[in-house]
Parts: sequence; structure tokens; C-alpha cells
Amino acid sequence: MTEAQLEKLKYPIGNFELPSTITPAHIEEWIDVLETFPKRLTLLVRPLTDEQLETPYRPYGWTVRQLIHHIADSHHHSYARFKWALTENKPVIKAYYEDRWADLFDSKTAPIQLSLDHLTAVHGRLVYLLKGLSPEDFEKSFIHPETHSEIPLKVNLGMYSWHSLHHYAHIEHLIIRNHWH
Repeated sequence: MTEAQLEKLKYPIGNFELPSTITPAHIEEWIDVLETFPKRLTLLVRPLTDEQLETPYRPYGWTVRQLIHHIADSHHHSYARFKWALTENKPVIKAYYEDRWADLFDSKTAPIQLSLDHLTAVHGRLVYLLKGLSPEDFEKSFIHPETHSEIPLKVNLGMYSWHSLHHYAHIEHLIIRNHWH
């Protein structure tokens, strides 16, 4: 496999591209992605067998099971980051080692329904929160401890919308490549 092919498997929809100006239309679109994502993901993965769930989405990548648990873990963190930024002045958030979390026993073996249910709940709460925020609220930010960068909530929203579509595409492309549907 060439480096270009591997890169396409890693980033099937490309890297996150931040618009030069984030408009209310972007915010609305990104909230819509988060609102529909848990159901779309559930419909995509529900028909998969245990053997299919144990298939890596790319060479040296996580299995579909690990990927689903990773999405739930990551979006749980994102929800907390929104709350911190809304209730504290530019808090330094807690980073985590997503690769180590994905190697934990539960990420490798737990039923995916646990994380699908968790995503439904977290996204339900997050979308409810997001729909009630003012434009000024979206300007609030947190500090990432590894990069020391300040991340406004409107940027975090865009990143997690992309993150949802990014991992959905990993699974969808694997299903298509392997003719599973």
C-alpha cells in the first residue's frame, strides 16, 4: 500500500479545515451533524457481526469496535470542554491519551451498544446546550495543555462535527470495501 493510499484511509474526508470566518450557517450545520450523528452511526454499525467489529478500518488502525468506543470517549471529553469553557474563564482542559484508552479492555471487548447509547445521550445533551448558546458564548474558549492554544467553542464545534464525519467515513468505507452491506 502506498503512502498516499494509507493517507486516504486515515483521512477519508480530508483534514479538518477551519473556515476563515465561522458564520451562523456553519454553526447551524455543525450542530445538525452532531444532532443526527448518533442515529446515523447506529444504523451504519448495527448490522455488523462480531467478526466485522474486530476488523481494523485500515492497516495498523483500530478495530471498528475500538473506533466506536473512541468516538464515545472523545465526544464525552468534548462535552465537558464546552461546559468548562462556559463556566470558567479560559480553563486549561485535561488532555488524554486516546491511543491508551483505545487499548483498554473495555474498548477492545465491550458491546458497542454501550457506546452508541452513550453517544446518543451525550449528543442529546450537547445539542440541547448548543442550540441555547448566544454568539458571545461561542466565542468563549479553553486552553489545550499540549499545544497551549486557545480554542474557541465555535472552533471546537467545527472540529467535533468533522470528527463525527471523519470516523463515520472510516467505517462506511470499510463496509463498502469489504462488501458487507
